[in-house]
Amino acid sequence: MNYKIPRGTFDILPADSSKWQYVQQVFRKVAASFGYREITTPIFEMAELFERSSGESSDVVQKEMYRFTDQKGRSFALRPEGTAPVVRSYVENHLEMQGGRTRLYYMGPMFRYDRPQAGRYRQFYQYGVEFIGSNHPYYDAEVIALEMTFLKALGLTRPRLEINSVGCAECARDYDKALRDYYAPHLNELCPDCQKRYELKPRRLLDCKVPSCKAFRKDAPSQFDYLDASCREHFDAVCRYLDQMKINYQINPAIVRGLDYYTNTAFELICDELGAQNSIAGGGRYNALIAQVGGKDTPGIGFAGGFERLLLALEKENIQLPQNPNPALFMVLMGEEAVDFALPLIAELRQKGIYVDYNPEKGSFKAQLKAADSMNARYALIIGEHEAISRTLVLKDLSSGEQQSLSADELLSFPFEA
Repeated sequence: MNYKIPRGTFDILPADSSKWQYVQQVFRKVAASFGYREITTPIFEMAELFERSSGESSDVVQKEMYRFTDQKGRSFALRPEGTAPVVRSYVENHLEMQGGRTRLYYMGPMFRYDRPQAGRYRQFYQYGVEFIGSNHPYYDAEVIALEMTFLKALGLTRPRLEINSVGCAECARDYDKALRDYYAPHLNELCPDCQKRYELKPRRLLDCKVPSCKAFRKDAPSQFDYLDASCREHFDAVCRYLDQMKINYQINPAIVRGLDYYTNTAFELICDELGAQNSIAGGGRYNALIAQVGGKDTPGIGFAGGFERLLLALEKENIQLPQNPNPALFMVLMGEEAVDFALPLIAELRQKGIYVDYNPEKGSFKAQLKAADSMNARYALIIGEHEAISRTLVLKDLSSGEQQSLSADELLSFPFEA
C-alpha cells in the first residue's frame, strides 16, 4: 500500500527546513529583546478549555476542532490556537507569583479541520506572544510593536496594520442589539451559519466570507459608535502610543476576531499580495479570559501569526532566506593510513561545530574531489599515504584553487565558518 500525507498537512522538507529555522530564530531573538520568555504547552488539552475560552458558538469549536475521547471517556482536543493553553498554564502554575507582569512567547503546531487552501492548513505552525498583568494601553502598543519589529527584521515592508476596538462586555451588549436590529429585515437572506450567529454572536456576522452576507457589512452599524468613554479613551491611547512609536496603522471597525475572549483592542497584519487568506498575524486584548479559566481577574493581550503565510509573504517580496549550509570541509582520503589518521580529526572538527563531510564510497582521488565540488564544499583536505606518515595536511580552497600545508593542530584551529 502507498501511504499519503493527510489532506491539509505538509512535510517540511530538508530544502526548506533552513528557512523555517531562520524565521523561528529571528522571532526568538526579537521576543527576547522585548523581555519575553518561551513557554511550551501540550499539543492536546481538555476540550472544555477551548469551548469555554473560544466560545461554544465559534466556528473553531463548532466546526474546526479535532476532538477525541481517551480510554477513560474524557474529552480532549488538539489545540486549535495557542492563547488558551498558555493562559491555562499561567493559572495552573501560578506564574503570577513571579512578578506583576508576565511576558511569554510560544511556537508550535495547531490543528483545525478547515478547507485547505494556499496558506491555510489543517495542521499549521503558529508563533505568538502573551502579555499578562496590566490593562495599560501602552502594552497593547508594545505587543503590536513586537510583531512589527519581527516583520521588519525579516525584511518585510508591505504588511499593513489594521486596528479596532471591540469594546468591553457592556459595549458589546448595546452593539449586539444594534446589529440584530440592522440584520433583522435581512435574516432570510443570510447563510445558515449567519442565521445562527444572529442569535448567538451577532458580531460574527461581520466576519462572514459568504458573498451574499458580505454585501450587508458595508452599511452595518460601527462598533465605534457604541464604545463607552473608558473604551474610547483606551483605544485613543493605544493609537497615540503607536503614533509615538512611528508605527503606521489603519482603523478598521470591521475587525471582530473569531474568538469570544477578545475585548477592547483587536488588530490584524495584512499582506494584500496573498489574496483571500491575507492575514499573516492578528490578536488583541482578552481581559476576562484568565478569570474564565479559573484564575484571578487579570488583564492580558497577545497575538499569533502563522509561519506558512509569513513564508509566503517573504516569497512575494522576493526576500531570500538562508539555505541549508554546504560543507566547510570535505575530506579527500587515499589509503587506510589516511583514513585512520583523518577520522579523529573529523570527530574533533565536528565537536567544534564545523560541517565536515566524507564519502568512503568514492575510491579515487578524482571521484572524491568531484564529490566535494558537487556538495559545494568550501575546502578540501587532502590526505594520502605520504601526508599520513609525515602528519602534514594539504588544505585546498575549492573556490580559488589555492593550497596550503597544515599540521593537525593548525587544522583544528583554522578559522572555518562554524
